[in-house]
Amino acid sequence: MANEGKIYRISGPVVTAIGMEASMYDVVRVGDEGLMGEVIELHGEKAVIQVYEDTSGIRPGEPVINTKETLSVALGPGLLTQIYDGIQRPLPTLEAEMGYFIKRGLDADAFDMEKKWTFNPVASAGDAVQGGQVIGEVQETETIVHKIMIPPGVSGTIKSIESGDFNVTENIAVLEDGTEIQMLQKWPVRTPRPYTQKYAPDTPLITGMRILDFLFPLAKGGAAGIPGPFGSGKTVTQQSLAKFSDAQIVVYIGCGERGNEMTEVLDEFPHLIDPNTGKPLMNRTVMIANTSNMPVAAREASVYTGITIAEYFRDMGYDVALMADSTSRWAEAMREISSRLEEMPGEEGYPAYLSSRIAEFYERAGRVNSLGGDDGSVTVIGAVSPPGGDISEPVSQGTLRIVKVFWGLDAGLARQRHFPAINWLNSYSLYPPSLNQWYRDNIAQDFPEIRTEISTLLQIESELQEIVQLVGSDALPVDQQLTLEVARMIREYFLQQNGFHDVDASCEINLVYKMAKAILTFQTAAKAAMAAGAQLEDITGVPSRSTLMRGKFEASYVDDIEEMVATMVKEIEATVEDN
Repeated sequence: MANEGKIYRISGPVVTAIGMEASMYDVVRVGDEGLMGEVIELHGEKAVIQVYEDTSGIRPGEPVINTKETLSVALGPGLLTQIYDGIQRPLPTLEAEMGYFIKRGLDADAFDMEKKWTFNPVASAGDAVQGGQVIGEVQETETIVHKIMIPPGVSGTIKSIESGDFNVTENIAVLEDGTEIQMLQKWPVRTPRPYTQKYAPDTPLITGMRILDFLFPLAKGGAAGIPGPFGSGKTVTQQSLAKFSDAQIVVYIGCGERGNEMTEVLDEFPHLIDPNTGKPLMNRTVMIANTSNMPVAAREASVYTGITIAEYFRDMGYDVALMADSTSRWAEAMREISSRLEEMPGEEGYPAYLSSRIAEFYERAGRVNSLGGDDGSVTVIGAVSPPGGDISEPVSQGTLRIVKVFWGLDAGLARQRHFPAINWLNSYSLYPPSLNQWYRDNIAQDFPEIRTEISTLLQIESELQEIVQLVGSDALPVDQQLTLEVARMIREYFLQQNGFHDVDASCEINLVYKMAKAILTFQTAAKAAMAAGAQLEDITGVPSRSTLMRGKFEASYVDDIEEMVATMVKEIEATVEDN
Protein backbone atom coordinates (compact mmCIF):
# COMPACT_ATOMS: atom_id res chain seq x y z
CA MET A 1 0.00 0.00 0.00
CA ALA A 2 1.21 3.49 -0.83
CA ASN A 3 0.96 6.98 0.57
CA GLU A 4 -1.58 7.77 -2.14
CA GLY A 5 -5.13 6.44 -2.29
CA LYS A 6 -8.40 7.34 -3.96
CA ILE A 7 -11.69 8.84 -2.77
CA TYR A 8 -14.28 6.06 -2.38
CA ARG A 9 -17.20 7.89 -0.74
CA ILE A 10 -18.14 11.48 0.24
CA SER A 11 -20.63 12.52 2.94
CA GLY A 12 -20.36 16.25 3.60
CA PRO A 13 -17.07 16.90 5.47
CA VAL A 14 -16.47 13.13 5.89
CA VAL A 15 -14.60 11.38 3.05
CA THR A 16 -13.69 7.68 2.81
CA ALA A 17 -10.46 6.77 0.97
CA ILE A 18 -9.17 3.37 -0.20
CA GLY A 19 -5.80 2.03 -1.25
CA MET A 20 -3.79 4.17 1.16
CA GLU A 21 -1.56 3.27 4.09
CA ALA A 22 -2.70 5.39 7.06
CA SER A 23 -2.58 5.70 10.83
CA MET A 24 -5.09 7.40 13.14
CA TYR A 25 -4.93 11.23 13.03
CA ASP A 26 -2.65 11.35 9.97
CA VAL A 27 -3.06 14.60 8.04
CA VAL A 28 -3.99 13.97 4.40
CA ARG A 29 -4.55 16.03 1.23
CA VAL A 30 -7.88 15.21 -0.40
CA GLY A 31 -8.83 15.60 -4.08
CA ASP A 32 -7.21 17.43 -6.97
CA GLU A 33 -7.29 20.69 -4.97
CA GLY A 34 -5.43 19.15 -2.02
CA LEU A 35 -8.00 19.89 0.71
CA MET A 36 -6.62 19.39 4.21
CA GLY A 37 -8.11 16.53 6.24
CA GLU A 38 -7.40 14.16 9.13
CA VAL A 39 -7.87 10.40 9.43
CA ILE A 40 -10.40 9.71 12.20
CA GLU A 41 -11.40 6.07 11.57
CA LEU A 42 -9.81 3.00 9.97
CA HIS A 43 -11.81 0.02 8.61
CA GLY A 44 -9.49 -2.48 6.93
CA GLU A 45 -8.16 -0.75 3.83
CA LYS A 46 -10.67 2.11 4.15
CA ALA A 47 -9.62 5.34 5.90
CA VAL A 48 -12.34 7.73 7.07
CA ILE A 49 -11.21 11.36 6.87
CA GLN A 50 -12.69 14.56 8.28
CA VAL A 51 -11.94 17.38 5.84
CA TYR A 52 -11.23 20.86 7.24
CA GLU A 53 -12.53 22.61 4.12
CA ASP A 54 -15.71 22.66 2.03
CA THR A 55 -15.99 19.41 0.02
CA SER A 56 -18.52 20.49 -2.60
CA GLY A 57 -17.42 19.60 -6.13
CA ILE A 58 -14.95 16.82 -5.28
CA ARG A 59 -15.81 13.34 -6.56
CA PRO A 60 -14.89 9.65 -6.08
CA GLY A 61 -11.69 8.61 -7.81
CA GLU A 62 -9.74 11.79 -7.02
CA PRO A 63 -6.40 11.22 -5.24
CA VAL A 64 -5.82 11.29 -1.46
CA ILE A 65 -2.20 11.82 -0.35
CA ASN A 66 -1.03 10.97 3.19
CA THR A 67 1.51 13.45 4.62
CA LYS A 68 2.34 10.98 7.44
CA GLU A 69 2.15 13.87 9.95
CA THR A 70 -0.42 14.54 12.67
CA LEU A 71 -2.38 17.80 12.92
CA SER A 72 0.18 20.08 14.55
CA VAL A 73 0.62 23.77 15.26
CA ALA A 74 3.71 25.80 14.54
CA LEU A 75 5.06 27.43 17.70
CA GLY A 76 7.64 30.20 17.78
CA PRO A 77 8.16 33.97 17.60
CA GLY A 78 5.46 35.60 15.49
CA LEU A 79 2.44 33.94 17.16
CA LEU A 80 1.33 37.03 19.07
CA THR A 81 -0.88 39.62 17.28
CA GLN A 82 -1.95 36.91 14.79
CA ILE A 83 -5.53 36.11 13.74
CA TYR A 84 -5.86 32.47 12.63
CA ASP A 85 -8.58 30.22 11.33
CA GLY A 86 -9.28 26.88 13.07
CA ILE A 87 -6.25 25.10 11.55
CA GLN A 88 -3.72 27.93 12.15
CA ARG A 89 -3.81 29.59 8.74
CA PRO A 90 -3.32 33.36 9.28
CA LEU A 91 -6.41 35.16 7.95
CA PRO A 92 -4.63 38.44 7.00
CA THR A 93 -2.21 36.42 4.81
CA LEU A 94 -5.09 34.50 3.20
CA GLU A 95 -6.94 37.76 2.55
CA ALA A 96 -3.89 39.24 0.83
CA GLU A 97 -3.71 36.19 -1.45
CA MET A 98 -7.38 35.74 -2.36
CA GLY A 99 -9.59 38.58 -1.12
CA TYR A 100 -12.43 38.28 1.37
CA PHE A 101 -13.50 34.69 0.62
CA ILE A 102 -11.21 31.80 1.48
CA LYS A 103 -10.52 29.56 -1.50
CA ARG A 104 -10.01 25.85 -0.97
CA GLY A 105 -6.79 23.90 -0.80
CA LEU A 106 -4.74 26.93 0.09
CA ASP A 107 -1.93 26.68 2.60
CA ALA A 108 -0.14 29.47 4.41
CA ASP A 109 2.64 29.48 6.99
CA ALA A 110 1.45 30.19 10.54
CA PHE A 111 3.74 33.22 10.68
CA ASP A 112 6.44 34.88 8.60
CA MET A 113 9.17 32.22 8.24
CA GLU A 114 11.65 34.71 6.74
CA LYS A 115 11.36 37.48 9.34
CA LYS A 116 14.56 37.94 11.34
CA TRP A 117 14.34 37.94 15.14
CA THR A 118 17.12 39.07 17.48
CA PHE A 119 18.02 36.01 19.57
CA ASN A 120 19.77 36.54 22.91
CA PRO A 121 21.06 33.26 24.40
CA VAL A 122 20.82 32.63 28.14
CA ALA A 123 22.60 29.26 27.90
CA SER A 124 26.14 28.70 26.69
CA ALA A 125 28.26 25.98 25.08
CA GLY A 126 28.93 23.08 27.44
CA ASP A 127 25.62 23.46 29.32
CA ALA A 128 23.55 20.30 29.81
CA VAL A 129 19.98 20.99 28.65
CA GLN A 130 16.72 19.05 28.61
CA GLY A 131 13.29 19.39 27.01
CA GLY A 132 11.43 22.55 28.01
CA GLN A 133 14.55 24.39 29.21
CA VAL A 134 14.87 28.04 28.12
CA ILE A 135 18.06 28.63 26.11
CA GLY A 136 17.41 32.16 24.86
CA GLU A 137 14.99 35.04 24.46
CA VAL A 138 13.44 37.11 21.67
CA GLN A 139 11.62 40.43 22.22
CA GLU A 140 8.51 39.42 20.25
CA THR A 141 6.30 42.45 20.96
CA GLU A 142 6.80 45.60 23.02
CA THR A 143 5.37 43.89 26.10
CA ILE A 144 6.18 40.18 25.75
CA VAL A 145 9.55 38.40 25.74
CA HIS A 146 9.31 35.13 23.82
CA LYS A 147 11.42 32.46 25.52
CA ILE A 148 13.05 29.93 23.19
CA MET A 149 12.88 26.43 24.67
CA ILE A 150 14.45 23.07 23.89
CA PRO A 151 11.60 20.95 22.40
CA PRO A 152 10.12 18.38 24.86
CA GLY A 153 11.79 14.99 24.49
CA VAL A 154 15.15 16.46 23.39
CA SER A 155 18.15 16.62 25.76
CA GLY A 156 21.94 16.77 25.64
CA THR A 157 24.90 19.12 25.96
CA ILE A 158 25.13 22.31 23.92
CA LYS A 159 28.00 22.14 21.42
CA SER A 160 27.47 25.65 20.02
CA ILE A 161 24.92 28.46 20.47
CA GLU A 162 24.85 31.76 18.65
CA SER A 163 23.38 35.20 19.23
CA GLY A 164 22.20 37.55 16.49
CA ASP A 165 19.38 37.83 13.97
CA PHE A 166 17.80 34.60 12.73
CA ASN A 167 14.57 33.50 11.13
CA VAL A 168 12.60 30.75 12.88
CA THR A 169 13.92 27.93 10.67
CA GLU A 170 17.65 28.74 11.02
CA ASN A 171 19.78 26.88 13.55
CA ILE A 172 20.50 28.81 16.74
CA ALA A 173 22.17 25.95 18.60
CA VAL A 174 23.62 22.49 18.01
CA LEU A 175 23.88 19.72 20.65
CA GLU A 176 26.88 17.36 21.02
CA ASP A 177 24.90 14.51 19.38
CA GLY A 178 24.29 16.68 16.28
CA THR A 179 20.69 17.68 17.12
CA GLU A 180 19.98 21.09 15.58
CA ILE A 181 17.76 23.53 17.49
CA GLN A 182 15.64 26.18 15.75
CA MET A 183 13.23 28.74 17.17
CA LEU A 184 10.34 26.93 15.43
CA GLN A 185 8.65 23.98 17.17
CA LYS A 186 5.79 21.78 15.97
CA TRP A 187 3.41 20.13 18.43
CA PRO A 188 0.44 17.79 17.79
CA VAL A 189 -2.72 19.59 18.93
CA ARG A 190 -4.49 16.59 20.50
CA THR A 191 -1.56 15.79 22.81
CA PRO A 192 -1.23 17.95 25.97
CA ARG A 193 2.25 19.46 26.38
CA PRO A 194 4.14 17.80 29.27
CA TYR A 195 5.01 19.46 32.60
CA THR A 196 6.74 18.48 35.83
CA GLN A 197 4.03 19.11 38.43
CA LYS A 198 0.50 20.51 38.67
CA TYR A 199 -0.18 22.86 41.59
CA ALA A 200 -3.31 23.29 43.69
CA PRO A 201 -5.16 26.52 42.73
CA ASP A 202 -4.31 29.18 45.35
CA THR A 203 -4.05 32.46 43.37
CA PRO A 204 -7.13 34.20 41.94
CA LEU A 205 -7.40 35.43 38.37
CA ILE A 206 -8.35 39.08 38.90
CA THR A 207 -10.90 39.90 36.20
CA GLY A 208 -11.89 43.51 36.95
CA MET A 209 -15.56 42.44 37.23
CA ARG A 210 -16.86 42.92 40.77
CA ILE A 211 -19.40 40.08 40.81
CA LEU A 212 -16.74 37.61 39.62
CA ASP A 213 -13.79 38.78 41.71
CA PHE A 214 -15.83 39.12 44.87
CA LEU A 215 -18.61 36.53 44.89
CA PHE A 216 -17.52 33.87 42.37
CA PRO A 217 -13.71 34.00 41.99
CA LEU A 218 -11.77 31.92 39.47
CA ALA A 219 -8.28 30.63 40.28
CA LYS A 220 -5.34 30.91 37.90
CA GLY A 221 -5.19 27.52 36.22
CA GLY A 222 -8.89 26.96 36.88
CA ALA A 223 -11.79 26.34 34.53
CA ALA A 224 -15.07 28.26 34.33
CA GLY A 225 -18.25 27.82 32.33
CA ILE A 226 -20.53 30.68 31.27
CA PRO A 227 -23.84 29.21 30.10
CA GLY A 228 -26.51 31.66 29.03
CA PRO A 229 -29.26 32.18 26.48
CA PHE A 230 -28.99 34.33 23.36
CA GLY A 231 -28.47 38.03 24.13
CA SER A 232 -27.54 37.61 27.81
CA GLY A 233 -23.97 38.89 27.38
CA LYS A 234 -21.66 35.84 27.07
CA THR A 235 -19.51 37.38 24.37
CA VAL A 236 -19.25 40.82 26.03
CA THR A 237 -18.33 39.11 29.34
CA GLN A 238 -15.58 37.08 27.64
CA GLN A 239 -14.28 40.12 25.77
CA SER A 240 -14.19 42.05 29.05
CA LEU A 241 -12.24 39.20 30.68
CA ALA A 242 -9.79 39.20 27.76
CA LYS A 243 -9.27 42.97 28.08
CA PHE A 244 -9.02 43.40 31.85
CA SER A 245 -8.02 40.13 33.53
CA ASP A 246 -4.49 40.00 34.97
CA ALA A 247 -3.41 37.18 32.63
CA GLN A 248 -0.22 38.01 30.71
CA ILE A 249 -1.27 36.28 27.47
CA VAL A 250 -4.79 35.98 26.01
CA VAL A 251 -5.87 33.29 23.53
CA TYR A 252 -9.36 34.04 22.18
CA ILE A 253 -11.15 31.30 20.21
CA GLY A 254 -14.27 32.43 18.34
CA CYS A 255 -15.55 28.92 17.77
CA GLY A 256 -18.55 28.81 15.43
CA GLU A 257 -19.74 32.30 16.37
CA ARG A 258 -21.86 34.44 14.06
CA GLY A 259 -19.80 36.33 11.51
CA ASN A 260 -20.98 39.77 12.67
CA GLU A 261 -19.98 39.02 16.30
CA MET A 262 -16.57 37.82 15.23
CA THR A 263 -16.15 40.88 12.99
CA GLU A 264 -16.89 43.10 15.99
CA VAL A 265 -14.17 41.32 18.00
CA LEU A 266 -11.65 41.50 15.13
CA ASP A 267 -12.40 45.18 14.57
CA GLU A 268 -12.30 46.12 18.25
CA PHE A 269 -9.32 44.14 19.59
CA PRO A 270 -6.58 45.71 17.43
CA HIS A 271 -7.61 49.16 18.73
CA LEU A 272 -7.81 48.24 22.42
CA ILE A 273 -5.15 49.53 24.76
CA ASP A 274 -3.84 47.21 27.48
CA PRO A 275 -4.66 48.97 30.79
CA ASN A 276 -1.53 47.52 32.42
CA THR A 277 1.05 48.65 29.85
CA GLY A 278 -0.60 51.39 27.78
CA LYS A 279 0.36 49.43 24.64
CA PRO A 280 -2.04 47.70 22.18
CA LEU A 281 -3.80 44.65 23.71
CA MET A 282 -3.05 42.61 20.56
CA ASN A 283 0.65 42.65 21.61
CA ARG A 284 -0.21 39.83 24.03
CA THR A 285 -3.12 38.21 22.19
CA VAL A 286 -3.57 35.33 19.75
CA MET A 287 -6.99 35.11 18.09
CA ILE A 288 -8.60 32.13 16.39
CA ALA A 289 -11.59 33.12 14.28
CA ASN A 290 -13.79 30.27 13.17
CA THR A 291 -17.21 31.59 12.18
CA SER A 292 -20.39 29.54 11.85
CA ASN A 293 -20.20 29.46 8.03
CA MET A 294 -16.69 27.95 8.02
CA PRO A 295 -16.35 24.14 7.61
CA VAL A 296 -17.42 22.23 10.73
CA ALA A 297 -14.34 20.00 10.96
CA ALA A 298 -12.07 23.06 11.31
CA ARG A 299 -14.33 24.26 14.12
CA GLU A 300 -13.79 20.96 15.91
CA ALA A 301 -10.01 21.46 15.56
CA SER A 302 -9.98 25.16 16.58
CA VAL A 303 -10.24 24.56 20.36
CA TYR A 304 -7.28 22.14 20.25
CA THR A 305 -5.24 24.62 18.20
CA GLY A 306 -6.01 27.35 20.76
CA ILE A 307 -5.22 25.36 23.88
CA THR A 308 -1.93 24.03 22.43
CA ILE A 309 -0.79 27.63 21.78
CA ALA A 310 -1.88 28.50 25.35
CA GLU A 311 0.16 25.59 26.80
CA TYR A 312 3.22 26.74 24.83
CA PHE A 313 3.12 30.19 26.48
CA ARG A 314 2.38 28.54 29.84
CA ASP A 315 5.62 26.57 29.48
CA MET A 316 7.51 29.89 29.22
CA GLY A 317 6.18 30.82 32.68
CA TYR A 318 3.28 33.05 31.61
CA ASP A 319 -0.27 33.13 33.00
CA VAL A 320 -2.54 32.52 30.01
CA ALA A 321 -6.30 33.10 29.82
CA LEU A 322 -8.06 31.11 27.13
CA MET A 323 -11.57 32.16 26.06
CA ALA A 324 -13.62 29.61 24.08
CA ASP A 325 -16.74 31.21 22.62
CA SER A 326 -18.66 29.00 22.33
CA THR A 327 -18.13 25.34 23.23
CA SER A 328 -21.72 24.57 22.18
CA ARG A 329 -20.81 25.26 18.53
CA TRP A 330 -17.78 22.98 18.97
CA ALA A 331 -20.07 20.23 20.30
CA GLU A 332 -22.47 20.80 17.36
CA ALA A 333 -19.54 20.26 14.95
CA MET A 334 -18.78 16.97 16.76
CA ARG A 335 -22.45 15.99 16.45
CA GLU A 336 -22.49 16.70 12.71
CA ILE A 337 -19.33 14.70 12.04
CA SER A 338 -20.56 11.87 14.27
CA SER A 339 -23.84 11.61 12.34
CA ARG A 340 -21.94 11.51 9.01
CA LEU A 341 -19.86 8.66 10.46
CA GLU A 342 -23.17 6.90 11.29
CA GLU A 343 -22.12 6.48 14.93
CA MET A 344 -24.72 5.54 17.51
CA PRO A 345 -26.13 8.89 18.78
CA GLY A 346 -26.30 9.72 22.47
CA GLU A 347 -28.54 12.25 24.19
CA GLU A 348 -30.02 14.87 21.80
CA GLY A 349 -28.03 13.38 18.92
CA TYR A 350 -24.62 14.27 20.40
CA PRO A 351 -21.97 11.52 20.20
CA ALA A 352 -21.65 9.21 23.20
CA TYR A 353 -18.11 10.54 23.82
CA LEU A 354 -19.22 14.19 24.18
CA SER A 355 -18.64 14.36 27.96
CA SER A 356 -15.17 12.81 27.76
CA ARG A 357 -14.13 15.27 24.99
CA ILE A 358 -15.35 18.23 27.06
CA ALA A 359 -13.50 16.86 30.11
CA GLU A 360 -10.29 16.33 28.08
CA PHE A 361 -10.41 19.95 26.94
CA TYR A 362 -11.01 21.52 30.38
CA GLU A 363 -8.48 19.17 32.04
CA ARG A 364 -5.74 20.86 30.00
CA ALA A 365 -6.22 23.93 32.23
CA GLY A 366 -3.94 24.15 35.25
CA ARG A 367 -1.15 25.97 37.07
CA VAL A 368 1.99 23.96 36.57
CA ASN A 369 5.73 23.79 37.04
CA SER A 370 6.97 23.44 33.46
CA LEU A 371 9.76 21.16 32.25
CA GLY A 372 12.06 24.19 32.23
CA GLY A 373 11.31 24.96 35.89
CA ASP A 374 9.07 28.03 35.35
CA ASP A 375 5.61 28.32 36.92
CA GLY A 376 2.85 29.13 34.44
CA SER A 377 -0.89 28.64 34.12
CA VAL A 378 -3.65 28.16 31.58
CA THR A 379 -7.07 29.34 32.76
CA VAL A 380 -9.94 28.18 30.53
CA ILE A 381 -13.21 30.12 30.33
CA GLY A 382 -15.76 28.44 28.09
CA ALA A 383 -19.05 29.98 27.02
CA VAL A 384 -21.98 27.61 26.49
CA SER A 385 -25.00 28.58 24.38
CA PRO A 386 -27.76 26.16 25.39
CA PRO A 387 -30.81 26.25 23.07
CA GLY A 388 -33.49 28.38 24.73
CA GLY A 389 -31.24 28.90 27.77
CA ASP A 390 -32.01 25.37 29.03
CA ILE A 391 -28.92 24.29 30.96
CA SER A 392 -30.23 20.73 31.39
CA GLU A 393 -28.98 19.97 27.84
CA PRO A 394 -25.90 17.72 27.42
CA VAL A 395 -23.20 20.35 26.66
CA SER A 396 -24.07 22.48 29.72
CA GLN A 397 -24.26 19.41 31.95
CA GLY A 398 -20.98 17.98 30.61
CA THR A 399 -19.33 21.36 31.27
CA LEU A 400 -20.75 21.75 34.79
CA ARG A 401 -19.50 18.29 35.76
CA ILE A 402 -15.89 19.31 35.11
CA VAL A 403 -15.55 23.06 35.80
CA LYS A 404 -15.42 24.47 39.32
CA VAL A 405 -16.91 27.88 38.51
CA PHE A 406 -20.38 28.44 37.07
CA TRP A 407 -21.27 31.97 36.01
CA GLY A 408 -24.96 31.57 35.13
CA LEU A 409 -26.22 34.30 32.81
CA ASP A 410 -29.88 35.22 33.18
CA ALA A 411 -32.08 36.50 30.32
CA GLY A 412 -34.39 38.15 32.89
CA LEU A 413 -31.53 40.28 34.27
CA ALA A 414 -30.45 41.14 30.72
CA ARG A 415 -33.99 42.33 29.90
CA GLN A 416 -33.88 44.56 33.01
CA ARG A 417 -30.57 45.97 31.66
CA HIS A 418 -28.69 44.61 34.68
CA PHE A 419 -25.22 43.82 33.32
CA PRO A 420 -23.21 41.70 33.75
CA ALA A 421 -26.38 39.57 33.79
CA ILE A 422 -24.86 36.91 36.07
CA ASN A 423 -27.47 35.49 38.41
CA TRP A 424 -26.02 35.63 41.95
CA LEU A 425 -28.46 32.99 43.22
CA ASN A 426 -27.65 30.34 40.57
CA SER A 427 -23.91 30.89 40.12
CA TYR A 428 -21.22 29.32 42.26
CA SER A 429 -17.46 28.96 42.67
CA LEU A 430 -15.73 26.08 44.45
CA TYR A 431 -12.42 27.98 44.72
CA PRO A 432 -12.97 30.37 47.72
CA PRO A 433 -11.70 27.92 50.40
CA SER A 434 -8.33 27.62 48.63
CA LEU A 435 -8.17 31.34 47.70
CA ASN A 436 -9.20 32.85 51.06
CA GLN A 437 -5.64 32.90 52.38
CA TRP A 438 -4.50 34.91 49.34
CA TYR A 439 -7.27 37.46 49.99
CA ARG A 440 -6.36 37.67 53.68
CA ASP A 441 -2.65 38.20 52.86
CA ASN A 442 -3.06 40.61 49.93
CA ILE A 443 -6.34 42.53 50.41
CA ALA A 444 -7.77 42.40 53.94
CA GLN A 445 -8.04 39.96 56.83
CA ASP A 446 -11.85 40.09 56.83
CA PHE A 447 -12.31 39.73 53.03
CA PRO A 448 -13.91 36.21 53.21
CA GLU A 449 -16.26 37.28 56.04
CA ILE A 450 -17.40 40.38 54.09
CA ARG A 451 -18.09 38.14 51.07
CA THR A 452 -20.22 35.82 53.20
CA GLU A 453 -22.23 38.76 54.63
CA ILE A 454 -22.94 40.18 51.15
CA SER A 455 -24.01 36.73 49.86
CA THR A 456 -26.29 36.25 52.86
CA LEU A 457 -27.99 39.61 52.32
CA LEU A 458 -28.73 38.73 48.67
CA GLN A 459 -30.14 35.37 49.79
CA ILE A 460 -32.39 37.02 52.42
CA GLU A 461 -33.58 39.56 49.83
CA SER A 462 -34.74 36.80 47.47
CA GLU A 463 -36.79 35.25 50.32
CA LEU A 464 -38.30 38.63 51.29
CA GLN A 465 -39.21 39.43 47.68
CA GLU A 466 -41.81 36.65 47.73
CA ILE A 467 -43.55 38.35 50.70
CA VAL A 468 -43.21 41.80 49.09
CA GLN A 469 -44.99 40.57 45.96
CA LEU A 470 -47.91 39.45 48.10
CA VAL A 471 -48.33 42.30 50.62
CA GLY A 472 -45.97 45.10 49.52
CA SER A 473 -42.77 46.28 51.21
CA ASP A 474 -44.60 48.70 53.58
CA ALA A 475 -46.11 45.74 55.46
CA LEU A 476 -42.64 44.44 56.41
CA PRO A 477 -41.01 45.29 59.77
CA VAL A 478 -38.65 48.26 59.47
CA ASP A 479 -35.47 46.14 59.91
CA GLN A 480 -36.48 43.97 56.95
CA GLN A 481 -37.22 47.11 54.92
CA LEU A 482 -33.64 48.18 55.66
CA THR A 483 -32.36 44.76 54.50
CA LEU A 484 -34.20 45.24 51.19
CA GLU A 485 -32.67 48.71 50.83
CA VAL A 486 -29.15 47.38 51.51
CA ALA A 487 -29.66 44.50 49.05
CA ARG A 488 -30.84 46.99 46.39
CA MET A 489 -27.63 48.91 47.04
CA ILE A 490 -25.60 45.70 46.52
CA ARG A 491 -27.38 45.02 43.21
CA GLU A 492 -27.41 48.51 41.70
CA TYR A 493 -24.21 49.99 43.10
CA PHE A 494 -21.95 46.96 43.49
CA LEU A 495 -22.97 44.14 41.15
CA GLN A 496 -24.06 46.28 38.20
CA GLN A 497 -21.11 47.32 36.06
CA ASN A 498 -20.96 49.17 32.76
CA GLY A 499 -18.68 47.19 30.44
CA PHE A 500 -18.41 50.11 28.00
CA HIS A 501 -17.62 52.88 30.54
CA ASP A 502 -14.02 54.14 30.64
CA VAL A 503 -13.77 53.86 34.44
CA ASP A 504 -16.45 51.37 35.53
CA ALA A 505 -15.58 48.68 32.94
CA SER A 506 -12.81 47.37 35.21
CA CYS A 507 -12.52 47.61 39.00
CA GLU A 508 -9.37 47.07 41.07
CA ILE A 509 -9.68 44.32 43.67
CA ASN A 510 -8.83 46.78 46.51
CA LEU A 511 -11.70 49.02 45.39
CA VAL A 512 -14.05 46.01 45.17
CA TYR A 513 -13.34 45.32 48.84
CA LYS A 514 -13.83 48.99 49.83
CA MET A 515 -17.17 49.16 47.99
CA ALA A 516 -18.45 46.00 49.69
CA LYS A 517 -17.26 47.34 53.05
CA ALA A 518 -19.02 50.69 52.35
CA ILE A 519 -22.37 48.89 51.91
CA LEU A 520 -21.99 47.04 55.22
CA THR A 521 -20.89 50.29 56.93
CA PHE A 522 -24.12 51.90 55.68
CA GLN A 523 -26.13 48.99 57.10
CA THR A 524 -24.38 49.18 60.51
CA ALA A 525 -24.80 52.98 60.77
CA ALA A 526 -28.45 52.76 59.67
CA LYS A 527 -29.26 50.09 62.29
CA ALA A 528 -27.66 52.18 65.03
CA ALA A 529 -29.55 55.33 63.94
CA MET A 530 -32.89 53.47 63.75
CA ALA A 531 -32.33 52.03 67.23
CA ALA A 532 -31.88 55.64 68.42
CA GLY A 533 -35.18 56.70 66.83
CA ALA A 534 -34.27 57.82 63.28
CA GLN A 535 -36.68 57.16 60.40
CA LEU A 536 -35.67 54.82 57.55
CA GLU A 537 -36.74 57.39 54.89
CA ASP A 538 -34.40 60.01 56.42
CA ILE A 539 -31.50 57.56 56.53
CA THR A 540 -31.89 56.37 52.92
CA GLY A 541 -32.31 59.97 51.76
CA VAL A 542 -28.95 61.29 53.02
CA PRO A 543 -27.20 63.07 50.12
CA SER A 544 -23.81 61.44 50.61
CA ARG A 545 -25.30 57.97 49.96
CA SER A 546 -26.22 59.05 46.41
CA THR A 547 -22.78 60.64 46.01
CA LEU A 548 -21.16 57.37 47.11
CA MET A 549 -23.23 55.34 44.62
CA ARG A 550 -22.60 57.70 41.69
CA GLY A 551 -18.90 58.12 42.49
CA LYS A 552 -17.92 54.73 41.02
CA PHE A 553 -17.87 56.35 37.56
CA GLU A 554 -15.09 58.77 38.60
CA ALA A 555 -11.42 57.93 38.04
CA SER A 556 -10.44 59.25 41.52
CA TYR A 557 -13.00 57.03 43.29
CA VAL A 558 -10.42 54.65 44.80
CA ASP A 559 -8.85 57.61 46.67
CA ASP A 560 -12.14 59.33 47.61
CA ILE A 561 -14.33 56.42 48.74
CA GLU A 562 -13.17 56.32 52.40
CA GLU A 563 -13.85 60.02 52.83
CA MET A 564 -17.29 59.59 51.20
CA VAL A 565 -18.13 56.73 53.61
CA ALA A 566 -17.06 58.84 56.63
CA THR A 567 -19.31 61.71 55.44
CA MET A 568 -22.21 59.29 54.93
CA VAL A 569 -21.86 57.91 58.48
CA LYS A 570 -21.90 61.47 59.92
CA GLU A 571 -25.04 62.33 57.93
CA ILE A 572 -26.80 59.15 59.09
CA GLU A 573 -25.89 59.96 62.72
CA ALA A 574 -27.33 63.48 62.19
CA THR A 575 -30.74 61.97 61.29
CA VAL A 576 -31.07 60.93 64.97
CA GLU A 577 -30.64 64.53 66.19
CA ASP A 578 -33.23 65.79 63.69
CA ASN A 579 -35.89 63.53 65.18
